[in-house]
Amino acid sequence: MIKSFYFDDFQPGDLFESPGLTMTESAIIDFAMHFDSQPFHMDLEAAKKSLYGGLIASGIHTVAVTFRLLLMTGVLTNNLGSPGFDELRWLRPVRPGDTLRAVAEVIDVRPSASRPDRGTVRLRCATLNQRDETVQTVLCTQLLKRRILETGL
Repeated sequence: MIKSFYFDDFQPGDLFESPGLTMTESAIIDFAMHFDSQPFHMDLEAAKKSLYGGLIASGIHTVAVTFRLLLMTGVLTNNLGSPGFDELRWLRPVRPGDTLRAVAEVIDVRPSASRPDRGTVRLRCATLNQRDETVQTVLCTQLLKRRILETGL
């Protein structure tokens, strides 16, 4: 069972790590056919001739998988939304068979000055493959419910 985290549970320096998720060739191609139909994401022969030398996942797919992995940690259990991501970087291609995991470090925690039922948590997120190589980094800002006001604890 996934632990439920509220805004009040976070402190700068906290680390969260997700389980792994293996990227399959079919998932990479399916995502690309729907959302990022560049040849090196969906055509095996064209991908072999590309500068990547083979099929790679779309960066947008990697962002989506990272978000899913963060959800699996429970960090976003009481998420109210996000004003967006900053400093998104794709550092290495993600290939079929790669197993990705997300590591998130809390870098800032701010209660809302105008809405006492919530606060903002800023996370530095890295997505790593099975060789512990960083494939993506991003700063995530999440608006989370406060436990104190919701549960009275």
